[in-house]
Amino acid sequence: MAATHSVMVFAEQNGGRVHPVAYELLGKGRDIADRLGTELSAVLVGNDLAAAAQELIYGGADAVYVFDNPALDSFDIMNYRRSIVDLAKEVQPDVILLGATAIGRSLGPRLAAALGTGLTADCTALEVDGEGHLVQIRPAFSGNILAHIKTDTRPQMATVRYKIMQALPRDCSRTGRVTSRAVALEEPLAVMARVAAGDATGTSVAEAEVVVCGGRGLKKPEDLKLLQQLADAVGGVLACSKPLVDAGWLEKDQLVGFSGNTVRPRIYFAVGVSGSSQHLIGMRNSDTIVAINTDPSADIFQVADYGIVGDLYDIVPRLTAAVQTSRSRGDREQAACN
Repeated sequence: MAATHSVMVFAEQNGGRVHPVAYELLGKGRDIADRLGTELSAVLVGNDLAAAAQELIYGGADAVYVFDNPALDSFDIMNYRRSIVDLAKEVQPDVILLGATAIGRSLGPRLAAALGTGLTADCTALEVDGEGHLVQIRPAFSGNILAHIKTDTRPQMATVRYKIMQALPRDCSRTGRVTSRAVALEEPLAVMARVAAGDATGTSVAEAEVVVCGGRGLKKPEDLKLLQQLADAVGGVLACSKPLVDAGWLEKDQLVGFSGNTVRPRIYFAVGVSGSSQHLIGMRNSDTIVAINTDPSADIFQVADYGIVGDLYDIVPRLTAAVQTSRSRGDREQAACN
């Protein structure tokens, strides 16, 4: 196979379901490939992947390379690494993009080391300069500056945060080639099991449509119950800012901000959150932001669509009760119509 010098996206999947970050990477990858005048490809590793491969074509890929084997049903770093490295050496892409997920962050450095190239982690933007180099942009110094990074070696590699890029609309009229690749297996050293933190339905913080986030305005761990009750009432997921993770009140999977999740929900409740630059990086693109804080000068109010200055211990229970009353009324009206 001749080298294509393409833009290549690692399409992470679980049980045949492609992670949404892969479609976001295809959206950005499509723009980069068009600017460079090359093709956009995706690599898919797992088991029973025919439907997933076609969806990647609909999502913007020109070509999909598929490593399909029952032994790859669960992620193991050695076999994923070997498959992708062998492919990259043959195809010689100029750019390889991965999601900054648990798997992407584990796999990316190993691929870069095997390919003898660099890797920029946790990018929040990607650009192409006048000379055709990929400019990899990421926060640095705790989010106080944005570093612009170029890689002299090839391929140029980056992991990109989830919910930063825009996926393309699904286009079932698109056509492309799907190529099955031979799988060479190694004995796995470890298998990574992924359990997403979230509500009882399993929705993760990063994927939630409604997020209720608590900050240092909370006085003790037990007070998180107030926020959980609000999250339950609005059909949302409980999250937190960094001080609560540092204090051991919640797990890092529930952290929103520079060192945690990037979210883009329909509604984001910031409760007792001051709004540090590190936190704003992770949530400022939410559709609607509702801030509750006793300090009228808190930075969170600079990005909030709705701000409530007051004591969360007074406001949150009243807000929860109002939502529950409204939902109960709606349920009764719907039952009457039926």
